[in-house]
Amino acid sequence: MHAQQPYYRWPISKDLVGLRRHLYHHADRAGLVGTRRIDLVLAANEAIVNVLEHGDATGTVIVRYDAQVLIVDIIDTAGRLRPEHAPRRPPAAGVPRGLGLWLMNRLCDEFTIDHIDAGSRVRLQMHLPSASAW
Repeated sequence: MHAQQPYYRWPISKDLVGLRRHLYHHADRAGLVGTRRIDLVLAANEAIVNVLEHGDATGTVIVRYDAQVLIVDIIDTAGRLRPEHAPRRPPAAGVPRGLGLWLMNRLCDEFTIDHIDAGSRVRLQMHLPSASAW
């Protein structure tokens, strides 16, 4: 990300419909369209649900973008999620849980997990249609 870009931040809450609405709106404003916008919202929803179910249910969603990329950071203050939790292959057949991280990785152009001072950060990135990569 180079020049000054729009930056939006809000706390994670149990209002998943409202959080998805925010994400959808900001993805739309950034220029992400169609199934790619839906993929991003689904991936971010999975990350937020992980914070609610496996973290301390406290954290922050941060959205920023420029002409090339849209980045969504989901920060979990519990900090239990680590980079080594990033899936390298799909979960075994018949496993009832554990698809969320793998799904985020499949739906987004880039997916990372970092341990930062504020806790754990899941970063979801989508290249925008106006980017030269498309």
